[in-house]
Amino acid sequence: MWSAARWQCVLTAALVLSFAAAAQAQTYPLKPIRVVVPLAPGGGNDTLARFISKQLSEGLAQQVIVENRPGGGGLVGGEYVARAAPDGYTLVVGGSGLIAVTLAYRKFDLQKDFTPIALIGEYASLLVVHPSLPVKTVADLIRLAKARPGQLNYGSAGTGSAGHLVMEMFRTRAGIDMVHVPYKGAGPAMTELMGGQVSMVFNNPLGSVPLVKAGRLRALAVSGLRRLSALPDVPTVAESGLPGFSATFFLGLMGPAGLSRDIVMRLNSETVRALQRRDVQDWLATQGMDPLGGSPEDCAARIRTDIAAMAKVIRDAGVTLN
Repeated sequence: MWSAARWQCVLTAALVLSFAAAAQAQTYPLKPIRVVVPLAPGGGNDTLARFISKQLSEGLAQQVIVENRPGGGGLVGGEYVARAAPDGYTLVVGGSGLIAVTLAYRKFDLQKDFTPIALIGEYASLLVVHPSLPVKTVADLIRLAKARPGQLNYGSAGTGSAGHLVMEMFRTRAGIDMVHVPYKGAGPAMTELMGGQVSMVFNNPLGSVPLVKAGRLRALAVSGLRRLSALPDVPTVAESGLPGFSATFFLGLMGPAGLSRDIVMRLNSETVRALQRRDVQDWLATQGMDPLGGSPEDCAARIRTDIAAMAKVIRDAGVTLN
């Protein structure tokens, strides 16, 4: 049996650790926080990360810096954050894209190697084409693709990205053959689309809506079950001849595994507080994204649900990710 003195040492150590954790939560953050975007600059993920980081900077009274680490459709940046110290100073804005990377490469496990903090927003992808492509509807596109099998191409943020998967869902349902051209992020894919190097992209509306409104791209359809308030005249894929078609994705804030509960809740509360602001909600609406928020447990549940759903999409569409 342990002596009274030994029990006293154990209790003292526990109290010291408890006080240290409380002190850390009270003082956090003491230095700038880095938010990693696992894709190249210019895409929807990057746009949202920079916007939400500004809100966090104000709420935390500390600088929040966005750092792009593209490669492997999110693999490079995701692995970097998974291996980072769980001190609250290295975070990631990611979601559905990182789930695909998890399923494809098995370099990290989104449920084991990350700490969910908060859901930021949900979005449906927007199917956009280069204005020179002679199509104005989904039906036009399907007819053209069937007339020219294997000749049309589409870009994505990378193999296994959300845009890649939703296009494979679309291609399979429509019974058409197209060539996939992966990039290191949605930004480069959209740049190539505007330059005419690829014909179409299914992309996050944050990176697409402004270009559609500026007349630089043509929007054909939305991947979700309802139209975007930002583009109310653009129908859903389901309305356009593929009934039941639906694909929505999320972006959230996460950190490495082992992040203390106190830091998680501090970051969660600031994120949720920002998402409850009317100006933030209005900005997200103009970008085609619905704010989510909720608890860290809500974020973890969404990750579990989407892993199962995305694995099914990959199986059904026969997508090869690696």
